[in-house]
Amino acid sequence: MSEKKILVVDDEKAIINLFKQAFARAGVTVVPAVSGEAALKVLEQEEIFVMFLDLNLPGMNGIELCRRIKKDKPMAIVFAVTGYASLFELVDCREAGFEDYFKKPADIKILIKAATEAFERLDRWKKK
Repeated sequence: MSEKKILVVDDEKAIINLFKQAFARAGVTVVPAVSGEAALKVLEQEEIFVMFLDLNLPGMNGIELCRRIKKDKPMAIVFAVTGYASLFELVDCREAGFEDYFKKPADIKILIKAATEAFERLDRWKKK
């Protein structure tokens, strides 16, 4: 895998900026989107397989977005990041295809570790 890129979908610009700064230090490019619809447009133009989605988005929510992404890119590794956690949401996230679930404010080191492991897994899959 050449350039490491992640898609971050969040309607809060401060969250996107936090991801950009932290992941830049880890050598990862952050491609931002502020809505599910914007994220789908990005994915039509870019090859990105590691993603962090907010669940509470304007328009299409993160769970529906994950379902759409996994339908088109079954190899995608998608993480949920939300400030609103509930037991039912966890089940919905699992069924939608999320790899893992992080509650805001999430420890950025843990998010970077999750992304790093996702890139490693994708590299292994592509070598087979």
